[in-house]
Amino acid sequence: MILVSACLLGVPCRHDGGSCPEPTLQELAAKGKALPCCPEVLGGLALPHPPAEIVGGDGEDVLQGRARVLNASGQDVTQEFLQGAHGALRLVRYWGIRRAILKSHSPSCATCRIYDGTFSGRLRKGQGVTAALLRREGLELCSEEDWKSERQGGCPG
Repeated sequence: MILVSACLLGVPCRHDGGSCPEPTLQELAAKGKALPCCPEVLGGLALPHPPAEIVGGDGEDVLQGRARVLNASGQDVTQEFLQGAHGALRLVRYWGIRRAILKSHSPSCATCRIYDGTFSGRLRKGQGVTAALLRREGLELCSEEDWKSERQGGCPG
């Protein structure tokens, strides 16, 4: 079983109420090999909600209390992102999951590049809050972009 960002499976749970389905991942789910997870919904954020970005670091910094997650309205939603990350962690522990395919650039799920915290569309190196927590747990993580480019062998190690 692989944990997959629910929006990649067609679940309308993005901040704007939409999704970004990836057909090859939907095929995995149809075979019962993918567990959908949306940390932002697990964290209690309503749909739709204003977009959010990490300010002052990345997901690891949020976990250590050195950075915050703010939405485009300036509201601090750090607690919701932390609650969602811990909800995802409970799922992977319960199901014994060791791999996750997560939505790129998301303040929750990004595995290597996040928006820079200015809501300008610029990216920088970093990971989302959930990705950081799952990486701490030892999960193998990749984005849907990695999955598409490495589909034959799955996510790169």
